[in-house]
Amino acid sequence: MSTSTSTPTAPSIEQHPDIITMRLRSERATTGAVAQAAEALGVLCGVYLAASPWIVGFNGFTTLTTNNLITGVALALLMMGAFGSAYERTHAMSWAAFGIGVWTIIAPWAVSGSFDTTRTITSNVIVGAVACLMALVLALRGVIGIHRL
Repeated sequence: MSTSTSTPTAPSIEQHPDIITMRLRSERATTGAVAQAAEALGVLCGVYLAASPWIVGFNGFTTLTTNNLITGVALALLMMGAFGSAYERTHAMSWAAFGIGVWTIIAPWAVSGSFDTTRTITSNVIVGAVACLMALVLALRGVIGIHRL
């Protein structure tokens, strides 16, 4: 005769009250209309940044074209939350999106070559500033719980 002894299972960390509270707070911060609008505008900034060399007409500058394509795709993915394993953790990714926005602003002067034309500067500064603003909105909502933005 075999006897089976069942040991009580310990509750998982997922059921801890603090984890549940943090998830609810984060969900409230990221499901508001402003947060959704900021994410959508951030994704559009990323898509525009990736396509801007062809839209604005500086695709002949291969270094800046490659830079904008890569950073634009990365920005769009970050703003969609594609790199986060759980949606409530993706607000921290907005700080990386802020960094991409800053890089976008300085890229015409920083990448190798002479790409500081009126078109490249105007395009990159505007899209970089908007990306930084959207990333800050999302980061501040996640960090300090601003719900009225």
